Amino acid sequence: MAEESLQLYDTTLRDGSQQEGMVLTVDEKLAVARHLDAIGVGFIEGGWPGAVPRDTEFFHRAQTELQLENAQLVAFGATRRAGVPVSLDPQVRALLSAGTPAITLVGKSHTGHVQRALRTTLAENLAMIGSTVRHLVHAGRRVFLDAEHYFDGYRLNHDYALAVVRTAAEAGAEAVVLCDTNGGSLPDEIAGIVTETIALTGVPVGIHCHDDTGCAVANTMAAVDAGATHIQGTAHGYGERCGNANLFTVIGNLVLKKQHKAVDPELLTGMTATAAAITELTGLPSRPSAPYVGASAFTHKAGLHASALRIDPDLYQHIDPAGVGNAMRTLVSDMGGRSSVELKARELGYDVAAGSDEVARAAARIKELESDGYSFESADASFELLLREELAGSAAEPPFQVDSWQVSVARERGREVRTEAAVRLRIDGVPLAATGHGNGPVNALDRALHQALDPFFPQLARLELVDYRVRVLTGETGSGARARVLISYRDGERRWGTVGVDQNTVTASWRALLDAVHYVLLDDVRPAGGMVPLTAVRAG
Repeated sequence: MAEESLQLYDTTLRDGSQQEGMVLTVDEKLAVARHLDAIGVGFIEGGWPGAVPRDTEFFHRAQTELQLENAQLVAFGATRRAGVPVSLDPQVRALLSAGTPAITLVGKSHTGHVQRALRTTLAENLAMIGSTVRHLVHAGRRVFLDAEHYFDGYRLNHDYALAVVRTAAEAGAEAVVLCDTNGGSLPDEIAGIVTETIALTGVPVGIHCHDDTGCAVANTMAAVDAGATHIQGTAHGYGERCGNANLFTVIGNLVLKKQHKAVDPELLTGMTATAAAITELTGLPSRPSAPYVGASAFTHKAGLHASALRIDPDLYQHIDPAGVGNAMRTLVSDMGGRSSVELKARELGYDVAAGSDEVARAAARIKELESDGYSFESADASFELLLREELAGSAAEPPFQVDSWQVSVARERGREVRTEAAVRLRIDGVPLAATGHGNGPVNALDRALHQALDPFFPQLARLELVDYRVRVLTGETGSGARARVLISYRDGERRWGTVGVDQNTVTASWRALLDAVHYVLLDDVRPAGGMVPLTAVRAG
């Protein structure tokens, strides 16, 4: 578990699930919890039992299905209702029934919210907080209090906000979490109020920031510097409105920048994989440029950067990406040059030198193709095919030849649209033909290629098209404009892309499809675990 002096607390399954578009099943919630536990998070808030049926089921199943190695599971709920004895409050009973070792209560610390939202007196709100915390502590639970709207409440009436902190602590709360619920505070404000709260109460405090000013992570770090020892956040910054503090970024900052032992550094190497797994489970797109765990977090495109990275990767990277389970990537584009081509080639396993004629030709050809609309940033497979041609000095002899292909789309009254593709190929001079049907031209062509080639090349059977994107190139309009097609594939555990450009979208797609097939068929000569020298490429 994370060291007690600095508690790392995840609220993805409760606060994060309030993000628009996020609906997790109980199975998915259990899976997310396991992934968070794997990177050493100290506390995982599972939801609101008694108030949300799915959360009630989650806690019931978690008692037998969730074995956590690093984290403690936390149930979240409200203090007792005004005028109701704590022992009789059904919400409090539901919190105890969840069976978790820790419970987080939300309590009002803003006088306006007490009087207008809870519709009770300031004194009764304090009594609700104190009696509920005391009841749960006596039941053997670790208790945290989320002081809702604390920073706004402190500005309005700091004496009452401080009374909330003292009341919770005197009743036995382990920490009082100061919440920037509206997300409107800035780092200097957060730091000042956290400092004053600790100085005036002597109570251990936590921090819970929302991102409405884009400062949630900065505010969290400012609170830690000011003395907060309990840190809350969500995976990928999920949450209502603009979201919460991104826990992955906070962890990276705390461990790698501030040397806090919030999590075991060895577990930190799994953070990128955890981030990707949670993205898959939520179904929400992740931000490629997210710090530490984003696909582009250590990706370099500019030629100036590439030249420096050839000498020392640390010149343009603030950490070793391996420390968080990520990796450096090089993008090849017309913004780069020989250095970018060399780095990308080495990344793919080819032993090349930036000063070689082959690299110069590849760089020049890339610039020419990109001026014609191509983009190799998301098309590693197409780049490798181009690279091999330049290294070998000529195009490789293809394992099959294309004689013709065609696509037809038709619809009869009362029937669905029918798309059919036909391909005519030759293998070792022997002609063969195949057809494929699909929900569109690309799907039909893909199936026709599989129908024709899979019997001769079994390795193609695992080739799966997973994404298809078309972009009309700027500067050209109307039906005659050129289109760029990017297609992503999965081939076992690998994922990669190809690109095609043409005035005809289907033709551009066909070119990208052919690149995918040729790429898979390179497996018998592609580097496996080590560099392939230039002479081997020429001989192959």
